[in-house]
Amino acid sequence: MSLGEIWAILRRRWYFMVPFTVFSLIGGAYLYVTVPVSYESQSSVALLDSSAVSRLAPTFGNPISNAGGSLIVTADVLIRTLESSDAAKELHGRGVTDPYTAGFAPQSESPLLMLSVTGTDRAKVLKETNTLTTFAGEQLNALQAAAKVPPAYLVQTAPVVLPQTPVAESKSRYQNIAAVVIVGVVSAFLLSILFEGVAVVRRRRVGKGTAPRPQKARAPNRERPGWLNRRVDATAILTVYLVLAFFIPSNLALPALGGVGTPANVFALLGLLWYLATWLGGRVLPAPGTRTARVAMCGLGLAVLAAYIADALRESSHQELLGADRGLIGFMVWVSLVVLTSAGVQERSRLDVLMRRMVVMGSVVAAIGFYDFFAATNIADSFHIPGLRTSVAQVSVMDRGSFTRPRSTTAQPLEFGGMLAILVPFAIQQAFDPVRRHLHVLRRWGPVLLMAGALPLTVSRTSIIGMLLVALVMVPRWKPARRWAAIGVMAASVAVFKVLIPGLLGTITALFASFLSNSDSSTQARTVKYSAIVPYLKEHPLFGRGFGTFTPDLYFFTDNQYMLTLAEMGALGMVALLALFITGIHHGGAVRRLARTESDRELGQAFFASSLVALVISATFDSLSFPMFAGMFFLLLGAGASYLGFVRREAATDAVPAPRKAPEAPLPQLVESR
Repeated sequence: MSLGEIWAILRRRWYFMVPFTVFSLIGGAYLYVTVPVSYESQSSVALLDSSAVSRLAPTFGNPISNAGGSLIVTADVLIRTLESSDAAKELHGRGVTDPYTAGFAPQSESPLLMLSVTGTDRAKVLKETNTLTTFAGEQLNALQAAAKVPPAYLVQTAPVVLPQTPVAESKSRYQNIAAVVIVGVVSAFLLSILFEGVAVVRRRRVGKGTAPRPQKARAPNRERPGWLNRRVDATAILTVYLVLAFFIPSNLALPALGGVGTPANVFALLGLLWYLATWLGGRVLPAPGTRTARVAMCGLGLAVLAAYIADALRESSHQELLGADRGLIGFMVWVSLVVLTSAGVQERSRLDVLMRRMVVMGSVVAAIGFYDFFAATNIADSFHIPGLRTSVAQVSVMDRGSFTRPRSTTAQPLEFGGMLAILVPFAIQQAFDPVRRHLHVLRRWGPVLLMAGALPLTVSRTSIIGMLLVALVMVPRWKPARRWAAIGVMAASVAVFKVLIPGLLGTITALFASFLSNSDSSTQARTVKYSAIVPYLKEHPLFGRGFGTFTPDLYFFTDNQYMLTLAEMGALGMVALLALFITGIHHGGAVRRLARTESDRELGQAFFASSLVALVISATFDSLSFPMFAGMFFLLLGAGASYLGFVRREAATDAVPAPRKAPEAPLPQLVESR
């Protein structure tokens, strides 16, 4: 369905579009006038060790020099005390009636607490913040007095940042207004398309009983249709999504939507509306044999919905409620990608085009990563797009050893390496594809060299593990000649890296050695986080705290997608997440098993390797929190289901025996009579 056809439908169904749009605008204006502006004031409090401990070397009697990680547990206990219902009641009696929060300061490894109060009266908010800051010190003293701690070992609180002048927080206000307007317009759009589809079905039923009217022959129109009347398919929409996802830094997003408001995600949601319009209008039907990915997404949707309800039922903060709303938006983006690829692509050739475009664009992102590495910079920092703001705090050049870790247009080097690791199998498959054998060798193997070569440059265990998994899954399935050639190329690549980039292989080897000996600071920090997250898991073991609520601003980075899923969606979410990865692996195995050609078998092996890589490396970083990695994973999940549907239909066609011809009657033979 073209954009012109959609516009014509909306004009015919103006009695839906006009009233709903007007009412939504009126509702948004009403909220703008009636909802007051909220103000937020913050203060920071540090925990200082006792004077007895501070006399020990190397602090030399300075308490502030000993405010280290040993007080993290004490700070966590104090935070839980401040957020308890008893503390809320006492603060209410002291005049703190507005919502308040207490938590660890963002990007801090020390016992530094951040206290904030949000309200509509600026003077009152500032007074309440002062009261909350004083109350925190009193509660710490009360906890130690109850434990009968000797005075020499008492932990003290010290204000680091005094209560700040309240700042207007208009973001949530504009979010509510935008939500009302969007819900009204989208409802009008869906109702218009739905009634148009009903009308089409009725006309078809009536037309079956009447003879068709004769129509005059028309001369063919040789003029090129305008851009509004050009046919749009799922491949074209997903291509635009790939352009936005790859070439606009993934840390840039619309301020009102937070991290999920990247231009690529917004366009994916518009693509879902296009598919619904095309489907309800009877122009397209979901391709048969492709429902596995959508069924897996239904399971994830149930987990997300259950977590959202669990978050609404508990006493969650305003920031957590906004995080849960953003989580729903992010989930709808993933649904859009899976639906467009699995149900929207109707031709095998168009799906092949989409996969080739994805590999080519991924190789360009890898090339940008080479520039970042050798120039010791982040080219994404030079992108400034009006209306977009960075959603990731303190995005800067990251080093490891003497090397700059590139991130290209992604938000973080781990996302860069993880995204390339799940795309490399398809670059290899396309390089070996006989259909592309006529192309120049650089066009076929250039993406492989760029993406596989960029993986070690990230200087991360995630990238190396992903690269090894790809080799272990794909190489053993090849014929001996290709297998030994691949092993030789990989050995030569190691030698090339050792000569061209001295010290890189040693740094990577040291990473794994320190990991195995548990002497790496990164590994130790993650181990501490695993123990710190256990109390949150015990609070809500089944449905979690709410999808999108366990944010670093309120808590801390988990650096593990499975731990994050357990915290946000509980055991139900963990089962749904594992089902997604297993579904992707199933797609690859089924395509390989049913394929008729060697090229399709290698394609199935590529899907198998990509999904297995995603399954394993998700234990090394919170993979689905990064928009580019998550987008590529769900797009590949839907593409695997689509390819499986095509292969199944081809196999079913081959299994149908050709109709047998009836035996011809023998011709009568003439016999000569004598």
